[in-house]
Amino acid sequence: MKDKIFACVLMFFSTLSSANPLQSIIDQVELKKGEIPNKPSKVELKKNAEGTWRIYINDKETPIQGAGGVIQPGMLEQFKLAGGNFTRTWGIGTLEDKVAGGERYIDRAWRLGIHVVPGLWIGHERHHFDYNDPEQLKKQREHVRQSVRKWKNHPAIAMWGLGNEMEDPVKQNPNPAVIKELEILAQIIKEEDPHHPVMTVIAGSGAGKVKSIMQHYPSIDVLGVNAYGSAAGTGEALKAHAWSKPFAVTEFGVMGFWEVPKTSWGAPIEPNSTDKSKTYYSSHKLVCDINEGKEMCLGTFAFLWGWKQEKTSTWFGMCLPTMEKLPQVDAMVKAWTGEWPENRCPNIMKISADFDQKVIEGDRLYVARVDAIDRNGDDLTYDWLVVEESLVVSVGGDPEDPPPSYP
Repeated sequence: MKDKIFACVLMFFSTLSSANPLQSIIDQVELKKGEIPNKPSKVELKKNAEGTWRIYINDKETPIQGAGGVIQPGMLEQFKLAGGNFTRTWGIGTLEDKVAGGERYIDRAWRLGIHVVPGLWIGHERHHFDYNDPEQLKKQREHVRQSVRKWKNHPAIAMWGLGNEMEDPVKQNPNPAVIKELEILAQIIKEEDPHHPVMTVIAGSGAGKVKSIMQHYPSIDVLGVNAYGSAAGTGEALKAHAWSKPFAVTEFGVMGFWEVPKTSWGAPIEPNSTDKSKTYYSSHKLVCDINEGKEMCLGTFAFLWGWKQEKTSTWFGMCLPTMEKLPQVDAMVKAWTGEWPENRCPNIMKISADFDQKVIEGDRLYVARVDAIDRNGDDLTYDWLVVEESLVVSVGGDPEDPPPSYP
C-alpha cells in the first residue's frame, strides 16, 4: 500500500439520549393545528427606524436565522428547537418531499412556524444549458411560471429563490445573457405573484457579478451571496460595489476546501468540528451586527443543516446521518438565541497522528490521538474510520460519490 494516501478521521459523539433520536426530537416541538390556509403571508422589505433593511412577515420584523438543507425527516423539528426560522431549498420539488409526520416539507414548515425560500432552479451553462437556445429558454420560463402559480398562496413561503450560482462559481464576469434572462424570469414571477420578493443567489460578491446584476437585473429584490472564508466581509464588499438593496448570506460556515492549507500532495486539510463552529458563529455575528454593510443584511443561511459528500463526508455537514448534531449547530444556537443549548456537543481540543501529512508505508501500525471533553460530563465513545482521499474535482457542490473506507 506504499504511496497510497488515506487521511480522514471521523468521530461520532452522541448528543441524544433517546433510543429513537428522531422521535425524541419530534416530541419536543409544538405544531400549529388545523387546516393550512390557502392565503399568502404578507411579506415586505423595508427599512426600520434605524435605517436598516429588514424583512417583515405579517407586519413582524423577522431577522433571517436560516439554514440550507434541513430536508431529512426530523431536521425541521431539530432546526426549530435550535432557534432557526428560515430555510432555503435548491429546487421546487423539495416542497412536496415527505418529512416527519408524513407531511409535505412545506406544510410541516408552516406548522413549525418556519418560513421557506423555495429554490427555482435555473440552468447552468456548465451543465449544458444554452442561453442562446429559444426552446430551452421557453421551457425554463414556463417551469418558473407554473411553479410560482402552484405555490404562491402557501403561507410558509417568504421569498422566491430564483437561481443558485447560475452565473458560474468560477467566472468573475458572468455571461450577460444569463443575467438578462434572470430579469425576464423575475418579471414573470412578479406578474404571477406580487406578494413575495425575489432573491437570486450568486457565488461570492465579486465586482463583475454585482455590477452586471445592477446593470441588467433591476427587478431583483434581494441579493443572496454564497460565501465561506469571505462571508464576514460580504456587506463591506457589496457596499464597495455601490450595492444598496438588501442582501442575505445564503451559504456560509466552514472555510471551503479551496481556501485552506493543503498537504504536500495537494489534499485540503479539513478543520475539526470545534474549529468550524467558531467560524460559523463569528461569520454570522460579523456580517449581521458589526461589519460595514450590516445595514443591508437581512440575515444568514448556514450550510448545511444535514450531511453530504463534498471532498469529505463531513466537510460541510452540521449533523451526522444518525441525527446527532455537531458543534456547528451549537454555535448557531448561541448566535441566534444568545444562549448555549442545554446539552452541548463535545469539544475537540486536539487531533494528532504519527502519520499526519506524511506519505507512509502500508502493513504497519500507526497511532492517532484525540483530546476531547464533554461539557455536560457525558461519557464519550470514539469511532475511527480510515477513508481514501476523494479524487473527484467538482464545482459548485455538484454531486460526488463517497470514496471507499478501509479496515
